[in-house]
Amino acid sequence: MYIDGFNFFHGAVKGTQHKWLDIMALCQRLLPRDEIVKIRYFTSRTSARPDDPRQPVRQETYLRALATLPLVEIHFGHFVTRPVRLPRANPQPGESRTVEVLRTEEKGSDVNLATYLLLDAFKGHCDTAVVVSNDSDLAQAIDVAQSELGIKVGIINPHPRKRRSYELQGLNCQFYKQVPRDLLAQTQLPDVVYDSTGPIRKPDCW
Repeated sequence: MYIDGFNFFHGAVKGTQHKWLDIMALCQRLLPRDEIVKIRYFTSRTSARPDDPRQPVRQETYLRALATLPLVEIHFGHFVTRPVRLPRANPQPGESRTVEVLRTEEKGSDVNLATYLLLDAFKGHCDTAVVVSNDSDLAQAIDVAQSELGIKVGIINPHPRKRRSYELQGLNCQFYKQVPRDLLAQTQLPDVVYDSTGPIRKPDCW
């Protein structure tokens, strides 16, 4: 299974009380008849924001908790922040029509996901791959994995009320599912989990 971490976060758990998610339990509940041999989780480390300086601490705590799950392997991309000039929504008389803002973009996770999908298919590590994302940038890799490398690919959309992207909709995948909201509540980690360095506690504000 190949989980696009930020696509999953924004689609399934942002704004909910289900962020302390047991990814392994969720995957097993979504695919109860399959033997899951690996769950690859793709993400990037966030930076502190003026409105949320504790965000990186919460994320690091969750990543430590995920790393205790035996089937989960975490792969990291990175963030790039750069100034860009964009048009104002409602320019007032005397104001410039554009304003400079800082844009932060995640880099690498979709490429990493596509790379491991194709590499695992090429090496014969699985007969079926499951991509948990609604990112249309993954369509080409999914198509190649099926048509050229001979594995089956299923797609799980983490956006429960969002239609499958047009590019993914055009693929002849093995199956297509969405993540049920009630399943997120049923597959939460214990409030305290343990690794080799000690206890890992669910953040209070989660």
